[in-house]
Amino acid sequence: MKTRLLRIAIFCTITGLSFFSCTVSNKGVLSIIETTDIHGVFLPYDFVENKNIDASVASCYTYIKGAREKSEGVVLLDNGDNLQGQPEVYYYNFIDTVSPHLVAEVMNFMQYDAGTTGNHDIEAGHSVYDRLVKEYNFPLLAANAVDIKTGKPYFKPYQVISRNGLRIAVFGMVTPAIPEWLPPELYKGMEFKDMVETAKKWMPVILREKPDLVVGLFHSGWDKYDDKNRNNSKEENGSSAVAYNVPGFDIIFNGHDHKLANEKFVNIAGDTLLVLDGGSHAGKMAEADVRFTGSKKNGKKNISLSGKIINVSDYKPDPEFVTKFRHYQDTISNYVRRVIGYSKEDISSRESYFGPSAFVGLIHSLQLEITGADVSFAAPLSFDVKIAKGPVTVGDMFKLYRFENMLYTLQMSGDEIRKYLEYSYSGWLNTMHDAGDRLLKLRADKSGRLSMSNGKAWLKNQPYNFDSAAGIDYTVDVSKPEGERVVITGFSDGRAFDMNKIYKVALNSYRGNGGGGHLTEGSGISREELAKRLLSSTEKDLRYYMLKSIEAKKIVNPVTPKNWKIIPEKWADKSAIRDYSLLFGGRE
Repeated sequence: MKTRLLRIAIFCTITGLSFFSCTVSNKGVLSIIETTDIHGVFLPYDFVENKNIDASVASCYTYIKGAREKSEGVVLLDNGDNLQGQPEVYYYNFIDTVSPHLVAEVMNFMQYDAGTTGNHDIEAGHSVYDRLVKEYNFPLLAANAVDIKTGKPYFKPYQVISRNGLRIAVFGMVTPAIPEWLPPELYKGMEFKDMVETAKKWMPVILREKPDLVVGLFHSGWDKYDDKNRNNSKEENGSSAVAYNVPGFDIIFNGHDHKLANEKFVNIAGDTLLVLDGGSHAGKMAEADVRFTGSKKNGKKNISLSGKIINVSDYKPDPEFVTKFRHYQDTISNYVRRVIGYSKEDISSRESYFGPSAFVGLIHSLQLEITGADVSFAAPLSFDVKIAKGPVTVGDMFKLYRFENMLYTLQMSGDEIRKYLEYSYSGWLNTMHDAGDRLLKLRADKSGRLSMSNGKAWLKNQPYNFDSAAGIDYTVDVSKPEGERVVITGFSDGRAFDMNKIYKVALNSYRGNGGGGHLTEGSGISREELAKRLLSSTEKDLRYYMLKSIEAKKIVNPVTPKNWKIIPEKWADKSAIRDYSLLFGGRE
C-alpha cells in the first residue's frame, strides 16, 4: 500500500515519562498510545501506602494488548521518568543491583520499541541508566544529551521502526534543565543542548531515512507557544518552541509536566500538528489515531489526525502480567514492611504549611545531625502523608522523603540565609491585611476563584518548595510585603546571628543546584558560584541516611520545633483553620 510521507514527531524530554503504542491496520489506520511519567507504578500495588491500586502499567498493558489483537502494526514507546517514585524501582536501582531490573523485565515483556530518558531517570545515576541501556531490548533516546568528549548523543537520537510496510521515525529529546536540579556526578561526561537547535540539526538526517511517519517523543512539558515563550527551548518545558520552529513533525507526545494535553497546533510553516500528553503515574494514556483518507492531486495521501486520553483505571490488570511479575511484588513487599524503629506519635505533613511541624522537624534534625551544619533548610516533599504512631517501616521513609536527593552542605552568609527564607515564604504565604484574608497561596483561575477538586483546594505552588529553617529562631510577618517579612533573632542554641558572617547550611541537592530558585533568585547566588560554595555531599541519597539513623536509634520521638512562627498570630491562626479545611476538609 502506497502512503504519502507522514511526518510524526514524538519528542520525549527528560523531565517526564511516556509510553506510546502505535498500531497500523491493513486499512491505513495508525493508533499511537502514550503513557508517560510512570514513576515506578508498574505493579498494581502502592508499596508506600500498602494497598492495591486501580491504575498501573499492569492495566496499561491490558489496553495495549487489546490494541495489538485488533491490529498487526503496534509500536510501543516510553517517554521517561520510570526510575523514581515507588520503592519497587528504588530497590532494583540501589538495593538489589545483581538481579534483572524490574523496569527492564516489564518493558521487554511488553515489547517496547523505543523510549526517551527522563530527568528522574538521570537522577538514578550512571550505574543505573547505563545498566538499563544494556538490559533493554529497545533503544533509549535523547538526541540533546550529548557526550562531551565525542560531541555525539550519549543515547541514541532516533529510531526507525517498520510496521506493515510503513517506516516510523521516533525522535527523542530530554528537558535540558537537568543541571538546574541534579548533582553533576549523576550525568558526568554529558551536557544537555538546546531543544530547537538539536531538532533542526537532526530533522534533515531523519528525513533522509524517508520515513512515512516522523514521531517526536519529548520528556518535556507542553507550554503553549506564544511570544512569551518564543525562545524557551533551553528551559524546562521547551516542547512548544520545537513544535513551532521546526517543521517536519506531525505528532508530538510530551511528558515531564504531569499534565494532560490533546490539541491541534499550527507551526511556523502552517502545518497542523497533533499534541498529546498522557499525564503521570500510569493513570492515563494518550492515543493518536492516524487515518489515510485519500489522494491529493499531487498523488500524495491525505491524512487525518485525532487524539484521545484513555482512563487506565477503566481496565483491570492483565492476568498474565500479574502472574509473571508476582515474585517482584512479594520481594518488594518484604522490603518495605521491614520495621526499622518505633514512633511515639503520629507524624503528618499537613501541619507543615501553617507553621513548624514534627514532620519537617524530623527532616531538619536528621540533616543537622548528619552534617553538623549551623542551619537546615527543608520542606514537606509530599503534600499529604502520615507516618502512624507505632512501628516505622522502610516504606514510611518514602513518605518522609519522596525523592532520591543527596544532602549538601553549603556556605552561606547570614543575609543570604534571610533572603532565602524571604523567597520561600513569598511563594507560600499571602500578604494579609486582617484575619479575614487567606493565609496560604491557593490555586485559582483568572477571575480569582479557587480551583477545587473533589471539594478541596490546591496549593498554588509545589509543597517541595515550601522550605522552612531549623537551627535559627525567626518570625514571618504576613502583614508586611514580600521581601520584608523575615526577622532572624538568633540561633536556637543562644548564639548571636550575624548577617555578615558565613555559616554552614544543610539542604538537599535539588535545592543546592538551584532547584526552585531559592538560592539563585532568592539569595542572589549565581549557578557558577553555587559549585564553589559546596563544602560536602553525601555519597548516597538522603533517605538512606535517614533510614540508617532511625534504625540505629530504634525510637522516633517526634517533636514540633518552636523556632519560628507566623505573625500576627491572631490573624494567622484564624486563617489557618479556614485554609486547612479547604485543603484537607477539616482538622483531625
